[in-house]
Amino acid sequence: MISSKNMGVHAIEDRRLRFCMITTFYPPYNFGGDGIAVYHLANELARRGHHVEVVHCLDAYQLLARRKPADSYVNHPNVIVHQLKSPFGFLSPLASHQIGYPLFKAARIKQILNQGFDVIHYHNISLLGPKVLELGKGLKLYTLHEFWLICATHALFRFNRAPCVRPHCFLCTLSYKRPPQLWRYLGLIKKATRHVDIFIAPSGVSLYKHQQMGLQGSITHIPNFVPLTEDSMPFPDAGVASPEEGPYFLFVGRLEKLKGLQAIIPIFRNYLKAKLLIAGAGSLEPELKYLAGDSSNIKFMGFVSGRRLQLLYRQALAVIYPAINYQGFAHLPRGDGAPLVIMEAFGQQTPVIAKDLGTIPVLIRKSGSGIVYSTDAELIAAMDHLVTSPASRDSLGRNGHEVYKQTWTIDAHLKRYFALIHETLSARGIEPDRRHL
Repeated sequence: MISSKNMGVHAIEDRRLRFCMITTFYPPYNFGGDGIAVYHLANELARRGHHVEVVHCLDAYQLLARRKPADSYVNHPNVIVHQLKSPFGFLSPLASHQIGYPLFKAARIKQILNQGFDVIHYHNISLLGPKVLELGKGLKLYTLHEFWLICATHALFRFNRAPCVRPHCFLCTLSYKRPPQLWRYLGLIKKATRHVDIFIAPSGVSLYKHQQMGLQGSITHIPNFVPLTEDSMPFPDAGVASPEEGPYFLFVGRLEKLKGLQAIIPIFRNYLKAKLLIAGAGSLEPELKYLAGDSSNIKFMGFVSGRRLQLLYRQALAVIYPAINYQGFAHLPRGDGAPLVIMEAFGQQTPVIAKDLGTIPVLIRKSGSGIVYSTDAELIAAMDHLVTSPASRDSLGRNGHEVYKQTWTIDAHLKRYFALIHETLSARGIEPDRRHL
């Protein structure tokens, strides 16, 4: 028998809804996993018949990137993308950063939201400001892709040295060479977040830290998803490793200190059995390249995405995950969330070699999807094992893929996503806006 609750969820899924995604970055104008997550969600909703509009800040990307994106992305016909661009250029996101309000873009955002949406889903709004949460009407969701609401530097990585356990926000912000945001001390976030109905935490770590650091409101845990294929992007040959290059291990992520890459580059300077390919960009890149020196065994690929990245995953012996941030704290809730790189690796049947810091190693040990290391010697032994035992590598990869299929598929995510929408609307006695159905 189908329960009334499940009937309600299916009714919400089957009914065409109007969604608006609001984010600072959206592909190809993005840097990391948050923009990719929005892209996947928006296009999957569109493929299922829903109307989706995306609002993102082009000025913010141009301020930080100062270059054209390397890749292109194709959106479903049901996705309308609004690129916010002000005549004031880079001053617009800087103003939003300092006053907490999209000063030069508020009128355009209001104009878009006034069309009427059933769901307004906020993502990374760091260069739009928290007061953007007050704009528009509809069910309001906010995905906590990172720690921006509770940390001006996004990462909870104090002084760019170690995970934050005792906030020193003002001095820490200066250590990252960013101007302090005085509105953070005036209660602006507390007032703005009252307009959010539900916060979505992609991991147990995110949920726990936001609650611990005082974020008020209802927070629910829904793991992200990654598709197995990027149908919108071709497989280009340029810049992608091929089997002829020989065996390689892969690092994927922002080139920042908290990712831990600085600890493994020296190992590969002297490790000649396989290469290290590094897919990512970030502020630590010059230092890491200096650390790599003239080693032909270490290759910086730059920012890679889409099918090019999937091919890198698929052909790698393993992904190395040496992160030293909160994803590795053993005492934090494990949940069934994981960083995007882990999900992507498992989706391509690629095992993971992870530093033994807690949450990710627990997942790997439980599922038999990789190898955990504590010391450099253990890391080298793990790499040696995968270099010499293709059968073991493939077995670990298949185990990781089973985790992916059970937890991080599109269907698994959207089942929870629509259940959340149904439950929240029902609790408030709200019906979706039928004018546009």
